[in-house]
Amino acid sequence: MIVDTHVHVWEIDPPKYPVGPTAPTWNSYPDEPGTADELLAEMNAHGVDWAVLVQTSWSTWDNGYIADSAARFPHRFIGHGLIDPQDPNNAEHVRYWVHERGLAGFRFHPMYYPDEKILLTAQNGPMWEEIAAAGAVIQFHLRAAEADQIAAIARRYPHLTLILDHLGYPQVEDDSAAYQPKVDLARYENVHVKLSDVNGHARQAYPYTDVHPFIVRIFSAFGSERMIWGTGYPAHHRAKHNWPSLAQELRLIREGLPFLREDDKEKILGGTAARIWGLAKPTD
Repeated sequence: MIVDTHVHVWEIDPPKYPVGPTAPTWNSYPDEPGTADELLAEMNAHGVDWAVLVQTSWSTWDNGYIADSAARFPHRFIGHGLIDPQDPNNAEHVRYWVHERGLAGFRFHPMYYPDEKILLTAQNGPMWEEIAAAGAVIQFHLRAAEADQIAAIARRYPHLTLILDHLGYPQVEDDSAAYQPKVDLARYENVHVKLSDVNGHARQAYPYTDVHPFIVRIFSAFGSERMIWGTGYPAHHRAKHNWPSLAQELRLIREGLPFLREDDKEKILGGTAARIWGLAKPTD
C-alpha cells in the first residue's frame, strides 16, 4: 500500500471555502484552486492508495474543504485540519471538526510563534484534553527551538500519535548539533517523523545527497516503523510551486536513498501510515 501523508488541497470559493491567513505573518495566496479531484486523478495514475489532506496556511481556520473532500472520498482521503492555538474556544473547535465533520487529526505550526511556547500555554490545556479524548493524530511544523514543546506533549499524552513534519526542517548549512533536539524526540515512542520536502531542504539536485546525513540520523533514531512519507501539492501545482512531481517523490524513496532496505521502503511508503490511521487497501 502507498499512502501520501501530506498533501495540501484547496478551493477558492468564498464564503463557502474562504481564503485568508492562519499564520501571523502569512501574505501569500494562490491564484487558482488545487482540488481534491486533481489529486485523486494523480493518485490513480501513480498507484497511490490513500492521501492525508492537510489544511493550507492560506485557507483560514475553516477546515470545511478538507472535511468535505474526505467525506466525498472516504476510502481514499483522511482529513487533517488546523486549530488556532490562540483561540480561547479551540477545545470546542476540536470537538466540532472531529465529531461533527469527521477529521482524523490536526496540524500545528509552533515555529510561527517564536516568542512563546504556544502549544503549552494554560489556555490550551482544554484543547489538548479534547484532542487526547478523541485520539486525534497530530502533526507539527517545527524547528529545533520547538522540540521541547513536542517532548512535553509526548510525555503528557503517551497514547497520542505525534508526527514531526518535513524531517523536522534540517538545515544543511547548520552545525549538525543543531538538528539533535529533533533526533532526541525519538526517545518518545509515540513520536513519528515524516520523510518529506527533501528537495526543499537540499542545495544539491536529486537525489539530494546533502540531506542524506540528516535522513540517516533520523532514520537510525526512529526506524521505518515510525517514519512516513509525504509530498506537497496536487498535480501541476507541484511544478508551479517548485516541488518535485509525484513520480519523482516516489522515485526518491524507491531508488534514491540507498541505505533503505526494501522492507523499510514498504513501511515508509505506506505500512507505517496504514497502522497509524487504520487504513486498508481500497477495493474499488
